[in-house]
Amino acid sequence: MNTAILHTEIQDFIQKNLETDTTRLLLGKSPFAGISTRELAEQIESKKRCQKKLPLWYSTPGIYFPPKISIEQASSQATAMYKANLIQGESLIDLSGGLGIDSYYFSRKARQVVHCEINAELSGIAQHNAGVLEVKNMQFIQGDGLQELLSSAQNFDTIYVDPSRRVNTQKVFLLEDCEPNVPGNLDLLLSKASRIIIKTSPLLDIHSGLQELKQVSAVHILSVKNDCKEVIWVIDRDFQGQEPEIICTAINPDETRQYSFKSSEEKEFTVDHYSEPLDFIYEPDVSLLKAGCFKLLTRDFKIQKLHQHTHIYTSTKLESNFIGRQFKLLHCYNYRTFIKENKLKQANIISRNFPLSPLEIKKKHRINDGGQDYLLFTTGPQNDLLVLHCQRLDLA
Repeated sequence: MNTAILHTEIQDFIQKNLETDTTRLLLGKSPFAGISTRELAEQIESKKRCQKKLPLWYSTPGIYFPPKISIEQASSQATAMYKANLIQGESLIDLSGGLGIDSYYFSRKARQVVHCEINAELSGIAQHNAGVLEVKNMQFIQGDGLQELLSSAQNFDTIYVDPSRRVNTQKVFLLEDCEPNVPGNLDLLLSKASRIIIKTSPLLDIHSGLQELKQVSAVHILSVKNDCKEVIWVIDRDFQGQEPEIICTAINPDETRQYSFKSSEEKEFTVDHYSEPLDFIYEPDVSLLKAGCFKLLTRDFKIQKLHQHTHIYTSTKLESNFIGRQFKLLHCYNYRTFIKENKLKQANIISRNFPLSPLEIKKKHRINDGGQDYLLFTTGPQNDLLVLHCQRLDLA
């Protein structure tokens, strides 16, 4: 961490050059003694990446930005704020604190937060930024969070951990292969706190995670603007022999919507009717799709499914509370008819339970991406290939 970067004239330079081509900057000579063009370019690039993901950090003067990879691995401001509402009690330890985004929002809910980070530079950056943000109730420990927990006599109300999914530069996909190994140390964690919160990648299979873990009281699937970002596992010491709640949360700039269910409900529920496309069409948010919630949506919203394997829904009246994209159906084509009659040269293409991908569809039918029209290529209740020409309704 080069503290010279925090000097006023250098901070002004970074702010004024946020739109500068950093490649050209790297080819030139640094205008400041003791600071390389690489360091300047890194600050500029990292700050730009925070504009939407971490707006508080982006807009606060004096923030020191880490390498881009640390920004990419950090929680977004939106998901960190959500997770802060899941903590329990007054004390929390973050075993893999990283840039400190989650810890910052935990500190606004808990009386005491301990931030552990094995990377010395990142630990220093997190501590500096917490000072800039005027956080008074965070302790910073540079080292292995799990070892710190082992050596500490203190117990906590909540333990938070974001296991690293890269081990020796290789990506891993099972929780037991991540660092730290949470399933292998779960008994230790539960002896130190009554609640454990684990952040994992959306790539982790929920069924697999439930097999690796125990006493999971809730699984939170978080999406931001219909992009699945995180799966959060809440483990409670007293939660035994019960089925966890699966909570799908769709975070958007104007509102957050939630839907919760239990896997047994989805498994046991039967859809007794599949519908032809009606006046309105619905595509579920990715958090619902990740959760495997397909049949229950017809029970809890006044909508019908098109086909057993088509996760597209329809209704005669608009269900504006539906969690996902909503469309007005303009015209329904049989795919063969569409091939003969289509005159659209630009549209947004969606393919669900259809033999061609969006890219293949655009290439085959010479359709450019974008515009106001949406074409949903799918399979209907009679196993017929359909094209639904729609208008998007849920745009801000």
